[in-house]
Amino acid sequence: HTVSCAVLVLFIMSGKQSRKSFLACLSLLVFSISESSASVSGECLADADCPTLTAPEQPIPSPVVVDLATVPAQLLSLAKLSDVESGPGVTRLIFTDSDAAGRAYVRSLMEKAELVVREDAMGNIFGRWVGSEPTLPAVGSGSHADAIPNSGAYDGTLGVLGPIEAIAALKRAGFKPKRSIEALTFTSEEPTRFGISCVGSRAMASKLDAVYLDSLTDILNPDHGSFRNAALKAGYANNTLNTKDMLSQCSLGDYGAYYDSFIELHIEQGPELEEENLTIGVVTAIAAPAALRCSFTGDGGHAGAQLMHRRNDALIAAAELSSAVEKFALDTKSDDTVATVGVLKVGPGAINSVPRTADMEIDVRDIDGERRDKVVSKIISRGQEIAKKRNVRWSHEIVNADPPATCAPKVANAIEAAAKKLKLGSKRMVSRAYHDSLFMSEVAPTGMLFIPCHKGFSHRPDEFASAIDIKNGVEALALALASLSLA
Repeated sequence: HTVSCAVLVLFIMSGKQSRKSFLACLSLLVFSISESSASVSGECLADADCPTLTAPEQPIPSPVVVDLATVPAQLLSLAKLSDVESGPGVTRLIFTDSDAAGRAYVRSLMEKAELVVREDAMGNIFGRWVGSEPTLPAVGSGSHADAIPNSGAYDGTLGVLGPIEAIAALKRAGFKPKRSIEALTFTSEEPTRFGISCVGSRAMASKLDAVYLDSLTDILNPDHGSFRNAALKAGYANNTLNTKDMLSQCSLGDYGAYYDSFIELHIEQGPELEEENLTIGVVTAIAAPAALRCSFTGDGGHAGAQLMHRRNDALIAAAELSSAVEKFALDTKSDDTVATVGVLKVGPGAINSVPRTADMEIDVRDIDGERRDKVVSKIISRGQEIAKKRNVRWSHEIVNADPPATCAPKVANAIEAAAKKLKLGSKRMVSRAYHDSLFMSEVAPTGMLFIPCHKGFSHRPDEFASAIDIKNGVEALALALASLSLA
């Protein structure tokens, strides 16, 4: 090559501009290079400064096939692991014996899929398919396996078992990821045992205070229980000094450092997809609740002896505020704003006694945090007005007001492209329920993939998703994970 190039350069420098001679010399050079390249079969000569050769990008396989019966059968097997052996539905509180059995079942499926399995100090479970570039931030997918009392077999658990099968399907199809792909089971998404939701994902996102977590009551051990004590009893947090250390060990660090992207597969928990005969919901935003505790206190009295004009009835004040809660949500003119009086406790609770106390818990949700917070402010102001008008005492406390999340366009686009490739009907929609993805959006670009559930039923024993919808959802998840793993 060097000699041929030198000849060509000398020819040009000589000033001879014969077109025919120039082309003949150039052809000789090209032939020389071609022959030389062929002689080394694509390999660089030992003394040459050659660029690093990389394998061509792995194409996304087609088809990626998920068996119709596999995940539904796994979901029903997991549902049998319940705190209540008889009766309707599934009950699986965090760190109970049935929860431990459920965790063992999930780990066994991860190991069967030949994933690298680990658990952190709080019991979050990770199963990793190591990619060709394992130092890159991974692609994650997961949900929760704990269940509120008398709930169904699909909430959360679909998003735990689905990613394991999605990875297995990609392996069967011969796909090789660049970024590692990780299936994940979150600890304690439901608030049943400790009164706080999404404990595991909050810790991953560094959004949980140790003092606050220690202050929460354990309903299974109200006198001496705490989250860390329950974790220790279940075999976790053994290498932690205290709750702060436990939380620190579970943090996934800066945004985008551990995960490059994250997807949560979930039943819709609403009726839209089923009613519109669509298969895939591409979530664009996740609503977040503001939780408000408030109380009215009157003087009570005998239901017969206390005349109507002398009463300051706490329940009547609460009823008036309940009506206002509904009105304030409707006044926003947005379907995305919802408000609920979910708890109303009346004391002393006797038929012949004028209510003396009315304790309320109010949930306000929206994908627009500012609009939600305005509704909360109106509720508090109206409570104060009602208390003054009805001569009762008023107190309130904002328990939490987590920010809503916007899903990452690159994740939503990957889900949408997967649905299109599979020829599945889809729509963009919001999630009005609370999910671990709300906090994972603080860890990495995040999205959610919904499938239909029967009549939108959830958190009840007759919660159901069909085998074909599960298959379609897991196949779409597999394609989306494959695409994101190559980014």
